[in-house]
Amino acid sequence: MSEVEAGTPAEEPMFELPPELAIDTGVARRVIAQFIRGQLRQAGFERAVLALSGGIDSALVAYLVAEAIGPEQLLCVMMPYRTSSPDSRGDAETVVTALGCASDLVEITAMVDGYFGADGVVGEGGAEALEASALRRGNFMARMRMATLYDRSVTWRGLPVGTGNKTESLIGYTTLFGDSACAFNPIGDLYKSQVRQLSAAIGVPERIIRKAPSADLWPGQTDETEAGFTYPVLDRVLFWRVDRRRSVDEMVAIGFERALVERVDKMVAGAEFKRQVPPIAKLGPRTAGVDYLYPRRRPGSARP
Repeated sequence: MSEVEAGTPAEEPMFELPPELAIDTGVARRVIAQFIRGQLRQAGFERAVLALSGGIDSALVAYLVAEAIGPEQLLCVMMPYRTSSPDSRGDAETVVTALGCASDLVEITAMVDGYFGADGVVGEGGAEALEASALRRGNFMARMRMATLYDRSVTWRGLPVGTGNKTESLIGYTTLFGDSACAFNPIGDLYKSQVRQLSAAIGVPERIIRKAPSADLWPGQTDETEAGFTYPVLDRVLFWRVDRRRSVDEMVAIGFERALVERVDKMVAGAEFKRQVPPIAKLGPRTAGVDYLYPRRRPGSARP
């Protein structure tokens, strides 16, 4: 493993970067900038809007969008719940200040508590909803945030940008019609380790890069504690299994534990439904998404 350091060699490394996952950040920035501009152009938009949580993924996307089209064309929407970490909001505000982009603050507490209830008061979800798990509430929060973001996209006249990374997508650590919903995703092909590398290169605040990744579903929750393994380890398994197509036996020969590889395989397989559009029961001669395929118009295409 290689470690990327900030400041003097005596300082604690900012993050761990497996050598096989290192990318040319200059090339990545140019490709992503062209992608962002192209997606907006072909959809007929000049502006973009994104949900800014204070975490590294959304912070990186905010920097990438600002670099591609200018911060004056970007709206960052912060949507905390009453149990959200104040530090997350503070980090999000730091990004907004650094970029000089527009921002909105929308509290989603009333939306979530209006359904689940709070403090013993029954909400629209009924008495049973009062006992909902933190995960169930978290998924609902993600969908409320995306509903809010898409509404803000109307008033801002901007296209909603995704902030999910490749690691989350592959293992299913995402909410359908929540944080996974977007018009396009600039970092969807970057593993978490690569998100950290690109964030350091583009100037995302060090505090955001260093802090433990968290969906902020409940106080003290972190992604790696919940999953039971670190992102560098998970990213390496996914890289060799998905990108390099190594078999389980080959993974063991490389040095990975068979149980870990099989566990990750199960997660990837179980999340496949999240990565595909809903299947359609075919009845007619040409079915949208099956044998009637009309791909998005490419930038510069002559097709109207």
